[in-house]
Amino acid sequence: MSKASSIVNLGDISKPGTVLIENISDALGGYCKPYQIIRVAKAEAEAEIIRAQAQIEVTDLQRRALTRFIAEEANKQENIETITEQAIPQLEDSSKPEEMENDWVANFFDKCRIVSDGEMQRLWSQVLAGEANAPGTFSKRTVNFLGSLDKADARLFTALCCFAWDVGHLIPLIYDVEACIYNNAGIIFPNLTHLDDIGLVSFQPLSGLVQRRLAKRTTLYYHGYTMIMEFKQEQDNELPIGHVLLTNVGAQLARICGSNPVQGFMDYVVQRWMKEGLVLSSPYPRNL
Repeated sequence: MSKASSIVNLGDISKPGTVLIENISDALGGYCKPYQIIRVAKAEAEAEIIRAQAQIEVTDLQRRALTRFIAEEANKQENIETITEQAIPQLEDSSKPEEMENDWVANFFDKCRIVSDGEMQRLWSQVLAGEANAPGTFSKRTVNFLGSLDKADARLFTALCCFAWDVGHLIPLIYDVEACIYNNAGIIFPNLTHLDDIGLVSFQPLSGLVQRRLAKRTTLYYHGYTMIMEFKQEQDNELPIGHVLLTNVGAQLARICGSNPVQGFMDYVVQRWMKEGLVLSSPYPRNL
């Protein structure tokens, strides 16, 4: 069975999955219906031939152009269906694909239809599933940015997010750009500058950033691990957070980029906090 027809032969998929496919088909004019693209491509090719024959004999150049058109459209259709198929298992029972805006769906597939790399297709499928689960999660701006993101930049951003802590929102805790724990993961000054240039982060190497207005007891998270920090004041406490902040686009992509905890990083951060006089009121797993 070819990938181009697999999306319509998934069997008893969940109701949200069925609704998602129907919405995509409506937004794109039937792009997820069986063999639709083949019929459309052939019909357009035949129409071009008829129009050409009405004027002059179809040349070899025209035939090659029409053949290329069909092949390109079939490849785009395969990309669309692969991304959709990968998104369906990620849908939650509470997902609301019926609330996705048609303009958002059309823009999404306009950008992702040329994506044939498997690794990038998985990223696109996570965005599609995330938007279906909670419409409004990913902006058009984020989708448009993702359309210009190459695999090398995506991997670099994922490496950065391995150092991200959740303090109400995700923050990569980059305290010392020259520290080995960062450099060993490819997080070095030029790469951070590059991520700033393309719009994923705000890198401020000359000034230390601070998270303000924290409560006396603040819960922090690091890739599923929970830590409670206790400050001296009852309110309006501050936590040094290093030199990097995620932009809005970066924050939206950070949660689905596939980052994992860095061995030894939790110890590194805790030791730094303790030097700042901060108190941790909960145990944490060592070597994380």
